[in-house]
Amino acid sequence: MRHVESFAEGRPDEVTGLLREADGWARTLAGAMGQLEEERLTGTDPAEVVRVEVSGTGRLRALTIDPRRLRDLDHLQLAQAVQEAIVAAHHTMGERLEEVVEGLTGPGGASAADPLEGYIRNVLRGE
Repeated sequence: MRHVESFAEGRPDEVTGLLREADGWARTLAGAMGQLEEERLTGTDPAEVVRVEVSGTGRLRALTIDPRRLRDLDHLQLAQAVQEAIVAAHHTMGERLEEVVEGLTGPGGASAADPLEGYIRNVLRGE
């Protein structure tokens, strides 16, 4: 963060350090996304007939249908249950992704001010 703050204060000689920091952030994010890919997150339809597992990046890993409860559904209801389970799993994945991002940026990091905002203002004012 040291280089970002210097850069935002209008010291463009810190570009090399800023790029090094950005590269570090990108590597950290890539590592976190790699770990997230290995996670399995689940979702079910409201009646819990269909259960879906997705990876942390949203890839469908498994779809299970309770055969005892399947008899109560026609093909349209089954399709709706599958959709609802997939949406629920993706919702769980989104929550997990938010946790990962917060872990990388710290609490409230996603809503923190843009670290380059000062520099951009200076450029727009012609300084």
